[in-house]
Amino acid sequence: MSAAFSVKRTKNAAKRRKRAHAVKIALATLVAAGFAILFLLPIILTITNSFMSASEISSNYGTVFATSDNGGKVYISERVTLKFIPDMVSFSQYITVLFKSPEYLLKFWNSVVLTGPIVVFQLFVAALASYGFTRYRGRLREIIFFSYIILMLMPYQVTLVPNYLVAGWLKTINTYWSIWLPGIFSPFAVFLLTKYMRRIPTSVIEAAQIDGAGEWQIFKRVCMPLCKGAICSAAILVFIDYWNMVEQPLILLADEETHPLSVFLSKINAGEIGLAFAVATVYMVPSLLVFLYGEEYLVDGITYQGGIKG
Repeated sequence: MSAAFSVKRTKNAAKRRKRAHAVKIALATLVAAGFAILFLLPIILTITNSFMSASEISSNYGTVFATSDNGGKVYISERVTLKFIPDMVSFSQYITVLFKSPEYLLKFWNSVVLTGPIVVFQLFVAALASYGFTRYRGRLREIIFFSYIILMLMPYQVTLVPNYLVAGWLKTINTYWSIWLPGIFSPFAVFLLTKYMRRIPTSVIEAAQIDGAGEWQIFKRVCMPLCKGAICSAAILVFIDYWNMVEQPLILLADEETHPLSVFLSKINAGEIGLAFAVATVYMVPSLLVFLYGEEYLVDGITYQGGIKG
């Protein structure tokens, strides 16, 4: 009798634990879904409002961007209601952006020209530097790598003045090189790839050396294939970071014709609210495509803790 009661009691306790675990999972899912909705609301609002007519957008959000006679902001006495569904779908904003005003496409192309070389060459420099930090140990290497970490922790605003002075010394101000050079030699990708490359088992490299592989062959045929996830992760993060840059072009590029589209989005005025929604939607497309295409690599590169998958 006591044994049967003990077994029944154990089963009931196991059921209670399962119910409690299911409740915790359900609550965690609801909380995560709530945060996901909050994070997605600005994107959804931008996309849906881009299909509104200029008059409808002005009637909904005109008071937010209104200015007084002396150029100052006006106090908003009425509550602004966010509208997600347009009264009538209109493509006039996109027609203006894509066909009637080529300046927006020019600024979009400027963003591509500024971001593309930075992503490609920063990964190239980071791959070589990371291999050097991984293969060769010593006090000097540790000091240099520590310096990389310190530079990575500093926000761009801290190094903006030195970058401007160096760009002036190199006579690259108001040229793309003033943006490219600091971006190509940014320490972030070096740090990420070095930490990842150090997880490659030493036995793998030693086996390649026994087979007669040189340093270049080890780098090209052993380290790079094993670091594919980290390289893709670094590429996605670097692309998103420089795709959204604002301070660098504003300070280093005096000619507005060379500014990227991100600078235009930071200078919205009352007469371009509707265009800003459409431009922002177009501007989000490359970032979304890059993220969706490389999501698996991004997660793998950040969370994977070993050099070789079993």
